[in-house]
Amino acid sequence: MKITAVRTVVVGNPWKNWVYVIIETSDGIRGLGEATGGLATRPIESAVQELAHLCVGEDPTRVHALWDKLYKATFLTDNSATLHAMAGIETACWDILGKSLGVPVYRLLGGPVRRSVRAYANGWYKGERTPKSYAALAKEVVAMGYTALKIDPFGGAYHNLTLEEEREYRDILTAIREAVGPDVDIAVEGHDRFTVSTAIQVGRWLPEVKPLWFEAPVLSTDVDALVAVARAVPVPVAAGERFSTPNEFARLLAHDCIDILQPETLGVGGVWRTLDIAALARAHHANVAMHNAESPVKTLVAAHICAVVPNVLIQECFDQFLEPWVNVLLDGVVKVEGGYLTIPERPGLGIELNEAEAKKHPYGPDNFLRLFQPGWERRTGAKG
Repeated sequence: MKITAVRTVVVGNPWKNWVYVIIETSDGIRGLGEATGGLATRPIESAVQELAHLCVGEDPTRVHALWDKLYKATFLTDNSATLHAMAGIETACWDILGKSLGVPVYRLLGGPVRRSVRAYANGWYKGERTPKSYAALAKEVVAMGYTALKIDPFGGAYHNLTLEEEREYRDILTAIREAVGPDVDIAVEGHDRFTVSTAIQVGRWLPEVKPLWFEAPVLSTDVDALVAVARAVPVPVAAGERFSTPNEFARLLAHDCIDILQPETLGVGGVWRTLDIAALARAHHANVAMHNAESPVKTLVAAHICAVVPNVLIQECFDQFLEPWVNVLLDGVVKVEGGYLTIPERPGLGIELNEAEAKKHPYGPDNFLRLFQPGWERRTGAKG
């Protein structure tokens, strides 16, 4: 089997353009991968196109060999757009390999240590940013069967907080805790907002709501700042979604004060390197809770990894809070039931793209979250 073509399909989800990679083969098997970035679309699309000619003629079932070829061809780059492109290509190759053998991807990765993984809801808090509104929405999430949810209550805050803002955020989180009761986990997202001192200030009152973790309280790529916060606050700190290499995770783990790692599979270059990072975490008795803020294709990629990694804590999931047309766009979306995401059994990744539907939702230049602008949490896209 040989790769005959590599192409991209961009779908205009309102708050993040999704970038899909399609690989065609000489045997007629088509692979689907995802390369979506956070606040970049065109650079990733171009990176896939630039790598495509290096893939044509290669055997897609030799997944590691092709990834290694691309990595060396780009001079061992850890450029974000290139790594996302490589992840899209790699996941499409895993899809092809699974389909060619008639087995789900997780079986190619060593077989399951679990048949389902606990999931937490994200993307649910689109209403008015008040304690009453968020409490009502949180109750709806729990009624759907979720036993964990995540929220960024901090609006457009950046670096520092006024006393009034701090009271507002505490009131929101307190209302959510009272609404969901004592047995539902609440993860608090920081989105890289704060200085070290402000993050410590927030982290010291967070025990009031008993959070699952305080995520990305300071700039995620600043290991020293993350360590300073983690050592100063009485709640777990989760980090790592903006790291691009195993080396960065190794540096963070060496301090032995952060034990919840959040690798972004597309940001680190794909499944192979995510498994490497999970192994590093396991060596430091740390857990993995993979970042997953893309489309249901990426959720399926995460599910296959969760199936084989022993130290997975929980899995992020937006899928039940997306646009209604997503269920037409994608065949094979796996829904969370009873708070758990079931590992798919269909060959390959287990999901297919409807390209006719994709054309109805083109790229949009405003399909991005502007996380320091008021109203971003409504996820309707924003300018400027």
